[in-house]
Amino acid sequence: MKTLRTIIWVLAALGFLVFAIYNWQPVELRLWQNLVLETKVPVLALLAFTAGFLPMWAVHRSMIWSLNRRIRMLENSLKNTAMTQRADIAAAADSPVDKSGKDGGEGPDAFDITDADAGSAGDGGSGGE
Repeated sequence: MKTLRTIIWVLAALGFLVFAIYNWQPVELRLWQNLVLETKVPVLALLAFTAGFLPMWAVHRSMIWSLNRRIRMLENSLKNTAMTQRADIAAAADSPVDKSGKDGGEGPDAFDITDADAGSAGDGGSGGE
């Protein structure tokens, strides 16, 4: 694509050069009543091209700049969201979970009867009575 663009610019420059060679004649421009500008035709053509090209080029570059800024902002937002989700997953994976599926920080379940609790709890008449 850059090669094609270069070829087009070289052809445009050669076309302008041929135009300049065949039209190298002085021209008078009356800007105000007493102000007269005497210049050559190719210079006027180059000024007209520049006056039309520069504003559109500036608009084009500003659009590219703003779109690139928006893309960077969206990429950063996506990266931050992914990092947050990754941190949440890592935090969930690091939390201790015992065999019953409860978190390690919780106290014992009041309704959970284990073998150690079964011998001491009851009606008070175990063993020798």
